[in-house]
Amino acid sequence: MNKEETFRSGFVGIAGRPNVGKSTLLNSLVGEKLAIISNKPQTTRNRIQGVLTKPRYQAIFLDTPGIHRPRHKLGELMVKAARSAVADADITLFLVSAADSLTDEDKYVLDGLKRLKNLFLVINKIDAAAKPVILEIIAQANEIVTFAQNIPVSALKSDNLEALLTEIERSLPEGPKFFPDDYITDQPERFIAAEIIREKALNNLRDEVPHGAAAEIIMMKKRDGLELFDIEATIYCEKDSHKGIVIGKNGAMLKLIGAEARRDIERFLGAPVNLQLWVKVKKDWRDNQAMAKSLMENIL
Repeated sequence: MNKEETFRSGFVGIAGRPNVGKSTLLNSLVGEKLAIISNKPQTTRNRIQGVLTKPRYQAIFLDTPGIHRPRHKLGELMVKAARSAVADADITLFLVSAADSLTDEDKYVLDGLKRLKNLFLVINKIDAAAKPVILEIIAQANEIVTFAQNIPVSALKSDNLEALLTEIERSLPEGPKFFPDDYITDQPERFIAAEIIREKALNNLRDEVPHGAAAEIIMMKKRDGLELFDIEATIYCEKDSHKGIVIGKNGAMLKLIGAEARRDIERFLGAPVNLQLWVKVKKDWRDNQAMAKSLMENIL
């Protein structure tokens, strides 16, 4: 970098209602799977931090739980985490889906964001909508608040992400790097492993089970003298009837979840994994504030 060039660094919050592609956008921007992805809303429960370091800037992205009108203690904690994450961000990306018009839920989220500085409107899933639809969403959103930038993208297909990153770089404040060049997340390996297990449960279980499911890493350690990790984890569900669904006939569902999770954890750790899974019932844990907070944080 030339002496006259200025290095920039700062925090970029990603906010929006559930299921608009926030986690997919984070993963695509950072180039690493840090946040789990599901077609079910409210998949993300925690603030996930991903770091992108380029020659002229470093952006620390904060993926947040979908902001919604909470119906239980877990929901309240998720919304609180989301609002807290973007409150002091240097830039906030307000993400909407081009597959929908600007919904009442979008407007509810935007109402809590409109006083933030450097608010970008990012229209995701442009591959699923015609240009007039996208332009109408931009017009409707800017009637509520004038955005610093209006940028259409496809996080899944990485369309127009370079344009988004160019505008992010321009809007970041001058400053040094917060993290080393090879640093991609502040989340410990245990957290990522637990989230991967929960993702496989979300994607394989029946609709009535996933939101009542959580994953906890009981033990995770590298075996002495070997490139092998031993991991023991528990999947929690809210009802006795759900336990049998999670396990499946002759243990088939639990084996499927375990096999898929092990492959992704091995890819993340770069080493073989011996994964052992158990299933336990914690009744109505989402309405118990202490239990919801503990399991939301994966009891790390």
